[in-house]
Amino acid sequence: MTGRVEGKIALVTGAAQGLGEATARMLAREGARVVITDINVDGASKLARALNAEREGCAIALRHDVTLEDQWIDALVETERQFGGLHVLVNNAGVGLTKDFESITLEEWRRIHAIDLDGVFLGCKLALPLMAKTVKASNLGGSIVNISSISGIIAGHNMAAYNSAKAAVRHLSKSVALHCAKRGYAIRCNSVHPVFIATPILDGLVERLGREEAYAKLGRQVPLGHIGEPDDIAYAVLYLASDESKFVTGAELKVDGGISAM
Repeated sequence: MTGRVEGKIALVTGAAQGLGEATARMLAREGARVVITDINVDGASKLARALNAEREGCAIALRHDVTLEDQWIDALVETERQFGGLHVLVNNAGVGLTKDFESITLEEWRRIHAIDLDGVFLGCKLALPLMAKTVKASNLGGSIVNISSISGIIAGHNMAAYNSAKAAVRHLSKSVALHCAKRGYAIRCNSVHPVFIATPILDGLVERLGREEAYAKLGRQVPLGHIGEPDDIAYAVLYLASDESKFVTGAELKVDGGISAM
C-alpha cells in the first residue's frame, strides 16, 4: 500500500462487482475506508469481508438503490455514523441497454435514465453537505467521480437511451464542478469514460460468442487492439480521488484505448 488516499472516506455505488468492485478494492488498498453500496447486498457484504480481512475495519456494505432518495439519505447517515464523514463519492452504479431506437419503450428509457443519470444527480446533491463538512474539518480534499462511458461521447445506432444518460452525466459533472468552485468547496467533480471493459456487462455477448471471440470482436474496434481491464478504470478513479488531481475539476478522463481519437 502506498497510501495515495490515506485517511480518506469513500462511498462507491454499484460496488458488488465489475468496475465498482475494482474501484473499492483499489481505494481500500491505497488507504481509504470504503462504503460499498449495491442493490446486491450479499455481493457487497462479501467484498467488505474480503477487504476487512486484509485491513480490519476498512469497509462496510450497505444495500442501496441509487434511484431512491431515502436510500441515499440512509447510506450517507450510516457512512457518517460509522466512519465520521465522506471525502470521496464514486457514482458507479449503472445499467446498459442495446436496442434499436424505435423499439425502446418509454418505460425502458425512464429506467436507464433513472439509474444512470438520476442516481448520479441524487448522489452529488445529497452527498455534498456531508462532503463539505468533512473536507472543511480535515486537510484532505474532496472528490466526486462520476462513471460515464465513452458512449457518452461517441453515439451508437442502437444505444440511444444509454448514450443520452451517459452524455448527461458528463455535462452534469461539469455543472457540479462549477457549483462547488463557486461555493468555495474544496470538492472537485470529474467524469470517467471507459470503453469496453472485461466486466459482467459483457456477459450477454460472451454467452453468444464465447469469451475469447467476444473480447476479440470488441477489441478490433479499439486502436490498442484489446478491451480494458477493471483496474484500468480503478486507477483512473484513484487518481481523481487522490489529492494528486487537486487542480483537476470539470474534466472528462477517457480510458478508451484510443477509440475517441479516431
